[in-house]
Amino acid sequence: MHRFLPALLLGAALLFPPAAAQAADTVLIVLSGEGRDAGKTRPGYEFDELSQAWLIFKANGLAVEVASPQGGPVEPDKYNPDEPFNAQLLADGAAMAQLAATRPIATLRASDYRAVYVVGGKGAMFDLPRSQPLQQLIGAAWANGAVVAAVCHGPAALAEVRLADGSALVAGRQLTGFTNEEEALFGKKWAKEFPWLLEDALRERGGEWSEAPLMMPHVVVDGRLVTGQNPYSTAGVAEAIVRGLGRTPVARTPGRDERSMALVERLRGGDAAGAASALKQDPASYHVELIGMLGFYQAKAADTNLAALRPALQTMELAMPYMAEPQLKLGIAEAHLRLGDRSRARALVLEVLDASPGMQQAGDLLKRIDS
Repeated sequence: MHRFLPALLLGAALLFPPAAAQAADTVLIVLSGEGRDAGKTRPGYEFDELSQAWLIFKANGLAVEVASPQGGPVEPDKYNPDEPFNAQLLADGAAMAQLAATRPIATLRASDYRAVYVVGGKGAMFDLPRSQPLQQLIGAAWANGAVVAAVCHGPAALAEVRLADGSALVAGRQLTGFTNEEEALFGKKWAKEFPWLLEDALRERGGEWSEAPLMMPHVVVDGRLVTGQNPYSTAGVAEAIVRGLGRTPVARTPGRDERSMALVERLRGGDAAGAASALKQDPASYHVELIGMLGFYQAKAADTNLAALRPALQTMELAMPYMAEPQLKLGIAEAHLRLGDRSRARALVLEVLDASPGMQQAGDLLKRIDS
């Protein structure tokens, strides 16, 4: 669960005025060049956030160029090459050639691009905020009427951008990005080395911060500024960029992760029975493990917030019939205990112990329940 995948969630209200006419409908994709050893030695960019957006741009007739602060090859963090969107991009020889030789930011002209899209990944917290050529490019692109967008940790590239009057680009604008709550759970390895936490930095620079519950898709559109909270927001950000360029996104079939997140949103919206029925009818169309682990981490983050714990419990229970994972069942038992239902919590722990006798974590939880 150290990585979450795509997002959706934009309605007809998310419309912009068209960007100013420029030479071509080209989107510049900005990637961190920090990554080494698939994120083990240094964190890089998220391939999932690149591939999903790239495919949406191309399907909507947009040209794509790729750049990084230093140029040359760039390395993503570990990812699943078998995910359909990743496999499709990996099979695109022209795309792979661009990734093997990204353009140095300092060599680019802002007037060549109608949109700039900054991919996230923890590497974005290091080399993107300190790249003055990138700050200048984004500022000039904004002044030219381009759409400026970023997802997950990508908004780190916006933090130091100043406009012609010296004001911060983000000041007074609604936005989002990887939250402090999400960082606390998923950023432990690298966060201590960050120059600042993303949420803190954008708030301090006058951004009007917005966020959804932990790892839920969330896209914020403020005029030509588009930001997404986490990897699940990628598809929504990409389609918002398409809209921002005066186009209607072409119809597409959402991937299983998008469908899974839509199912969780349906549950959280009050239709738990409908979500359960949809999953039962076609479980292979959904990423059940993703649903279960999403609920697990949402419950962990809820701490003493019982209002947040209840939908997290429902999310775990939605996945439980299809996910043979003792940790999930113990997470559900823990949630029931915190909500005061010791009987249900005890029954679940005994089920785990029946299947895995002597499991210490289950035994410890049973002692807490019976104390």
